[in-house]
Amino acid sequence: MPSHTLDPALAAAPQTEPTPSPDSAWQRLRGLSFHQCLLAAFLLITALLGGAAAQAMLALEHVAVQGRQASQDAAALTAQGQRLAERTVAMERSARQFLVLDDTSLRDRYEAAWQDAKATQSVLAELLPDRASQQLLAEWATQADVAWEVLQNPGRARPGALRRLTPVFARLHRLNETLAEHSQQAMDRRSDAVLAELEQQRRLISALVLGAIALAVLLGFSFGHWLLRPLAHVEAAIGRLGDNRFDEPVLVRGPADLRRLGRQLEWLRQRLATLESDKTRFVRHISHELKTPMASIREGAALLRDGVAGPLTPDQTEIVRILGDNSAALQGQIEDLLRYQTLASDSQQLQRRPADLSALLERVVDDQRLLWQARGLQVRVDGEPCTALVDGEKLGVVLANLLINAVRFSPPGGTITLALEQRGGKVRIDCIDAGPGVAAEDVERIFDPFYQGRNQAPGARRGSGIGLSIVREIVQAHGGSCRLLPSDRGAHFRIELPHATTV
Repeated sequence: MPSHTLDPALAAAPQTEPTPSPDSAWQRLRGLSFHQCLLAAFLLITALLGGAAAQAMLALEHVAVQGRQASQDAAALTAQGQRLAERTVAMERSARQFLVLDDTSLRDRYEAAWQDAKATQSVLAELLPDRASQQLLAEWATQADVAWEVLQNPGRARPGALRRLTPVFARLHRLNETLAEHSQQAMDRRSDAVLAELEQQRRLISALVLGAIALAVLLGFSFGHWLLRPLAHVEAAIGRLGDNRFDEPVLVRGPADLRRLGRQLEWLRQRLATLESDKTRFVRHISHELKTPMASIREGAALLRDGVAGPLTPDQTEIVRILGDNSAALQGQIEDLLRYQTLASDSQQLQRRPADLSALLERVVDDQRLLWQARGLQVRVDGEPCTALVDGEKLGVVLANLLINAVRFSPPGGTITLALEQRGGKVRIDCIDAGPGVAAEDVERIFDPFYQGRNQAPGARRGSGIGLSIVREIVQAHGGSCRLLPSDRGAHFRIELPHATTV
């Protein structure tokens, strides 16, 4: 087997990691599934709120530490101030007793109290670092040195030594009081500093919490919009497929699994469009193929009825009549099927022009006058004139189908109402008859092609079931809607069209 060797130059070259670009990061994000994106959004928002909570805890801990330190310093200042005052009183008592009794143990007791006072001064010097307190402590030490010198050399005139000590200890007591005041001021300043720090941390925590909440809400809305928008596209695509609208491609952006679902829906759209085209072509071809033999059957039946092949018996005449009637009905259904295919394919190709809808309604009613007058019906047109940007010819087919449907189901002597209303840039056209109405179980499918409801007009031939489906196709092509409204009696159909203006 051939051996593979590595080029030394390539081996010596340093291997560097490529720097991730924003596009590659976006590609990685788009490669995540819906559940992964949802989990990432949840973790990101949780991390944001957790970080704000952790920062708040750290800030509170910092303030708590400062508060404990200030409390300890205050306790130490109070205790050391009291101790210094007690040592001063002990020093004064020992000094006076020594000068009166001339007992050296009393001077030793003074010296011990003095040393203890010096230790207390050292602690106070650390707790009171301000210059004024340091000067007071220095003066206190100076006065204590003066008293020690007097005790070292009292001389023979001990009453004079006592008089020299009196102002010294009086000054020491005043210094103790001043140091107590400085200690209180120092404690007040530290307390104020702790309160100021607490207020600052409170504002910081409030800003962090509000910022974290605002950012979390923003992230939530952003992720929600990014994740829910593809679902809205999928829902809209499924709705278009359910309405047999295969002209608009399905394009879904977002997480990987939703994009994959979008590609599957696009494949389904193309497949359904192909099947719809094949079905239309098949129906058109088979209908044309059926028309020729059906015409031959009708012609043969007519020849038999006219006695061209010889006279017929009464039974044969009845059979020929049944044959002719049913072949005529079948030919009518084939022609309805061809007309539906033509109208359904042409409904998307509109020639929009401003049209007077009131005049259009009057024309449709007049065109069907013989039909509704033959059944003894009254047709009433209500509403003010208005115009809309529509295909007048195709909308006339819609109105004619609604009117013929209402005439077919209305009882003799009934009234059919056609109402026209313009509101908010839309126009409403209502068609209300006095017939038996639509059965509750037929409401969902009343606009489906070739579907015939349970409530049929008495004595009338069953229709082909394509009139209302043609109505829906043309109205939806105009960007409008057609629906059946609840009614106490009869059927109430409402058409809503956009781009309407008053005359």
